[in-house]
Amino acid sequence: MISVLIADDQTLMRDGLQTILSLQEDMHVVGMAKDGSEALLLVETLSPQVVLMDIQMPGMNGIECTKRIRAEYPGTIVLILTTFADDDYIIDALAGGATGFLLKDIPGEKLAQSIRDAVSGHFLLPSVIAAKLAARLSSASTTVQVMKSSARAKAEGIKWSEKELEVTSLMLEGKTNREIAAALFMSEGTIKNYVSGIYAKIGTNDRTVAIMTLRELNNG
Repeated sequence: MISVLIADDQTLMRDGLQTILSLQEDMHVVGMAKDGSEALLLVETLSPQVVLMDIQMPGMNGIECTKRIRAEYPGTIVLILTTFADDDYIIDALAGGATGFLLKDIPGEKLAQSIRDAVSGHFLLPSVIAAKLAARLSSASTTVQVMKSSARAKAEGIKWSEKELEVTSLMLEGKTNREIAAALFMSEGTIKNYVSGIYAKIGTNDRTVAIMTLRELNNG
């Protein structure tokens, strides 16, 4: 039997999901929660295999609850219940460890099969959600490219001090400010000042863009 916990602040939605899942011979709804705090408590006491998690709930929302569950009970599968209006939360839910997404208007039999698929190790991403995610990533990539091009244009011909060159070299190795400070036997505060100066010369305050720009300059 697949044990399922339902977390949704709408009574009608909770009851509807419970009714649908109770018709499945291989599933059992072990509990229902009206918010994230209650869901977290029920996961601790009931140990469900799957949590159907609404996003927008009072108090602790579904995203925060998902992060807590995945951190404290990593074996628990969390499926996000979402609507088209919830696409702003897609990346946050993925970062929080969600196993997949289910649209709230999904047919009952498909809901049950999706839960089975998740238990079998499949990641669930409806096509409409995948399209929104792809659009977000494409937009983010375009923004980074514009920032990088602007930074490189400003960085051409910059004169670097010997110490700045040492810092940029370590930045390109992926080292943090603390690691750079240790490597150069300097304080972390001093390194932060150098890094800020490097950012100012390049024309960005984004470390990823700065590193990409520095790498292109080195290769160019």
